[in-house]
Amino acid sequence: MPSREDILAFVADNPGRAGKREIARHFGIIGGARIHLKKMLKDLSEEGLLEKRNKRMIRPGDLPPVFVANLIARDRDGELLGTPADWDDEAGDPPKILILTGKTKATQPGVGDRALIRLSEADAGPEAEHAARVIKVLEKRQGAILGILRKRDGERPPYLEPIDRKQRELDVDAREMKDAEDGDLVSVQVTRSGRYGHPLASVVERFGSMNSEKAVSEIALQSHGIPHVFPNAVEDQAESAQPVDSLGKREDWRQIPLITIDPPDAKDHDDAVYAEPDADPDNDGGVVVYVAIADVAHYVTPGSPMDREAHLRGNSVYFPDRVIPMLPERISNQLCSLREKEDKPAMAVRMVFDKTGRKKTHTFHRVLMRSAAKLSYLQAQKAIDGTPDDKTGTLLEGVLKPLWAAYGILKKGRDAREPLELDLPERKIKLKPDGTVDQVYVPERLDAHKLIEEFMIQANVAAAETLEKKKTSLLYRVHDASTPEKLESLKDFLSTINMKLPSSGGLRPAVFNGILAKVKDTPQAHLVNEVVLRSQAQAEYTPANIGHFGLNLRRYAHFTSPIRRYADLIVHRGLISALGLGNDGLPEGIEAKLEMIGAEISAAERRAMLAERDTIDRLIALWMSDQVGATFRGRIAGVVKSGLFVRLEDSGADGFVPASTIGLDYYRYDEGSHALVGDKTGETYQLGDQVEVRLVEAAPFAGALTFELDSPGRIAGKQIRKGAPKTRRGPPRGGSQPARSSGKPKASRTRNSRKRP
Repeated sequence: MPSREDILAFVADNPGRAGKREIARHFGIIGGARIHLKKMLKDLSEEGLLEKRNKRMIRPGDLPPVFVANLIARDRDGELLGTPADWDDEAGDPPKILILTGKTKATQPGVGDRALIRLSEADAGPEAEHAARVIKVLEKRQGAILGILRKRDGERPPYLEPIDRKQRELDVDAREMKDAEDGDLVSVQVTRSGRYGHPLASVVERFGSMNSEKAVSEIALQSHGIPHVFPNAVEDQAESAQPVDSLGKREDWRQIPLITIDPPDAKDHDDAVYAEPDADPDNDGGVVVYVAIADVAHYVTPGSPMDREAHLRGNSVYFPDRVIPMLPERISNQLCSLREKEDKPAMAVRMVFDKTGRKKTHTFHRVLMRSAAKLSYLQAQKAIDGTPDDKTGTLLEGVLKPLWAAYGILKKGRDAREPLELDLPERKIKLKPDGTVDQVYVPERLDAHKLIEEFMIQANVAAAETLEKKKTSLLYRVHDASTPEKLESLKDFLSTINMKLPSSGGLRPAVFNGILAKVKDTPQAHLVNEVVLRSQAQAEYTPANIGHFGLNLRRYAHFTSPIRRYADLIVHRGLISALGLGNDGLPEGIEAKLEMIGAEISAAERRAMLAERDTIDRLIALWMSDQVGATFRGRIAGVVKSGLFVRLEDSGADGFVPASTIGLDYYRYDEGSHALVGDKTGETYQLGDQVEVRLVEAAPFAGALTFELDSPGRIAGKQIRKGAPKTRRGPPRGGSQPARSSGKPKASRTRNSRKRP
């Protein structure tokens, strides 16, 4: 047997490529010795020396062999440096990577670009930890600079105040203003040098007042490099596409009363559902569930302009009152959308469940369907709850009640499966007609939402099972189990509230659910839900299946939203190829590219999440900018060395309390209890505590709110008497000053209601 050091060295030399099989082969471990190897790897994982990712062992902090990088700067020798585009902030600062370019145009990136790279054994140099070679450039930087136009008195030219604080202010040519006014958000292009050689810029596009949602979301698009203008070739292909007006080789499902259930303002309807009791006497009490999904693969063929653009975008991006679609609107909102009373092509699955909610069989079909009705979640729910309207009244007995009966059966199977059940309400922003914030609210979670969610999950499982059975390549949606480090952190936290986490071996979602059930309806419920969420890994796309931990499923793939997710389109093409449903399935050679595609679209998903979060931050900061000095009740949503993140109760707005403004004591960060604790008094501010804060600054550009505490902390679980004003003194002799924070809050994750697991 090799020593522990030998195994760690081998994994270090083969990051992302060393699985149990590879380790055994390298060291010649055979027969019963494999049992000892398995135990050794488990021990190394529990000690935090190794992590398991996609059936491969890596050291904590190691990078996968292929991933997407942001190219951020050049080193002293002029070589490009990058950082991983998808990086867990809790792992510390992202590592620097020396970017080795190739000779072709596809492998010649610049600063600001995004590129798909592969780790290399080449020397990383003095300024980087790793070296990697460019496989291809995904996005070229935009030449335009985004900022706020500021006018000056007198004859001095107006200037641009860049959104990116790393960029310098630019004088703007007064003759090239595009009717922009003082305070407008604009993009400019440096066109020439003015007097004395100073650069002079021209306005390229005017987005209007910074107070509008459009302007705020534009900042997110530009700062995250999200493609949002379709090339002419893509628009031309979309415009030339024709509706499907005949059956051809499709099955005719137009007599099945499938309906769509979506948010009231949805424009693209990519899924329709129907259910009925199973007539098979051998399946007494069972149900048949039909799920039809827009047939995007019919219109978006491999290698076409629309396909290349969809691959680049990866997914649609959802802002409070604006969507950046993955596909042109003629495709997403018209030809593919399953609109009411219109014949539409669809990929569909028919699933049979027994009375316990266990799926017995399923079959996939390429069909022509006609939606019987377009309903909103609330509209469908009201009908079931006893107040139908004119439309739902005609559907109640024949369509809606059978759907809810089927959901009741599928829920039995879900409950038996025991997926992770976190209770963290999602907040949404309601806008006024002028695009400014009206209110922030928590939408009610209805059974109608849960019904659609569970039907979609089962359709996704069926897709993965079929492609596996047919030995067809696919991209799984995987969610790894928590790392040993995160589990150890969770254990430390639970010990501070007299709770225990069982041994990490064999942990399933049910274990976490048991913890959450113990604190339900207690003051600690929100706190524990937050900490359990932070202990979880991030889901991603990959051709290597490791299962979906959160849903507690052995195999899972995204099939149900090809209008807005490129991964789903790949799964549709796989089904077409595997089942002989047409000649527009997977292209030749796709198997070798799936790992790269998975890395690209996982990074695009992360990018979209950050852009959506940043937009929420900025809108709320704008909304609250005229409330400086006001006090609010909130809850501590995050604790770091430099201060506290506080989420307000009424609006869900997030802000930061710098440690330098807390109390008269010196506060130290207790990582295990997620708290700041006073050295002398023991006064404690812990994650989940309710506090009162005063708004002292709102920075709309940064999307940041800064608060001061207006309430005391706790000692031994008891709130202490409010004392002198919260003006913090310096650290004790021999102590060190905590690092200052930028004050930028981490916004609550607001998932658009169109986004399903």
